[in-house]
Amino acid sequence: MLNDLKAQPKDKILMLMEMFKEDPREVKVDLGVGVYKTPEGVTPIMRAIKTAEKQLWEVETTKSYTGLAGDPGFTGGMRDLVLGDAVPADRVAAAATPGGTGAVRQAFDLARMANPDVTVWVSQPTWPNHTSILKHMGVPMREYRYFDDATCAVDFDGMMSDLQDVAKGDVVLLHGCCHNPTGANLTLPEFQRVAELLNDKGALPMVDIAYQGFGDGLDADAAGVRHIVSNCPEALVAASCSKNFGIYRERAGVLMAVQEDASKTPVAQGTLNHINRQNFSFPPDHGARLVSMILADDALRADWMAELEDMRTGMLTLREQLAEELRRLTGSDRFGFIAQHRGMFSRLGATTAQVDEMREKHGIYMVGDSRINVAGLNKDTVPLLARAMVDVGV
Repeated sequence: MLNDLKAQPKDKILMLMEMFKEDPREVKVDLGVGVYKTPEGVTPIMRAIKTAEKQLWEVETTKSYTGLAGDPGFTGGMRDLVLGDAVPADRVAAAATPGGTGAVRQAFDLARMANPDVTVWVSQPTWPNHTSILKHMGVPMREYRYFDDATCAVDFDGMMSDLQDVAKGDVVLLHGCCHNPTGANLTLPEFQRVAELLNDKGALPMVDIAYQGFGDGLDADAAGVRHIVSNCPEALVAASCSKNFGIYRERAGVLMAVQEDASKTPVAQGTLNHINRQNFSFPPDHGARLVSMILADDALRADWMAELEDMRTGMLTLREQLAEELRRLTGSDRFGFIAQHRGMFSRLGATTAQVDEMREKHGIYMVGDSRINVAGLNKDTVPLLARAMVDVGV
């Protein structure tokens, strides 16, 4: 039977990583993989995480299972971090998951249980794993316009036009901040208009927020999701700790289901527990425990927030440097959008052929749609990228 298995398509980003490793050139730049890096090219362990790990080593007495929904200190802490006081806590069911990806998968499972005929609407473009998971699950999917390749900004009119076709009971997947792969975000007034449309249609908003704190700050980055949960009767929110806590391999995420009425929360909570049990039983705890320790301790939280702010402003500085270097080389401000985008990613507007040429001629590695990880740059490699872009005619 196993002989009949068919080879699965390879992940393009993982393939790009392998190509980069095998490239013998001394001067090469990896802008493909979506992890934060220091100017030295290291993905660091944050100071607060190290301190919390030392404390945990001293006091932890067991490695037994947590509850099916994970540690309440983690789910409660993440609820407060992401949602703030936008919705009463008793209307929120929450469960820890293996990373933000696990939260997304569990959300799709929950939506399908609530409505077997659900269609999930995703932005064009979106994070490729959104569509990959939906296809793997066999969940119907439709796309709505989001990014204007000509302006490198949100095509909000196109988005709202496409969402007119959303049916009652459908799920509309939104990016909370730092849109992956484009870096172009909805404004708060645009989130407000989307919420109004979804309420009119009877659709369920689902917000994937994987980069809180990487854009305009912790609270500013959560403004959109907070508006959604405070103005829509129900919502799903998938949050990740991989980037803003730097614990990628620890797989710490959370799925929150906001109910219209607190009396319905126990049923939603029981369903989240059930889905966890069916898919992986108990969620991983180490990373989640560290996050809950940091969020509950004033000193650790302050240190974490300070380091996160340094990471955020460092990426903004790189964006501004790249936009300015391209302005200097081209005599044009047409790449000013790079400084306006937020988060780790931007789409540069290069063709696939130009992306290939930059890799072959200049050792600049990026995804085929010209998505770059801004955090993969430093002040010395920004000019290399700018010159490569100009050389290939982007």
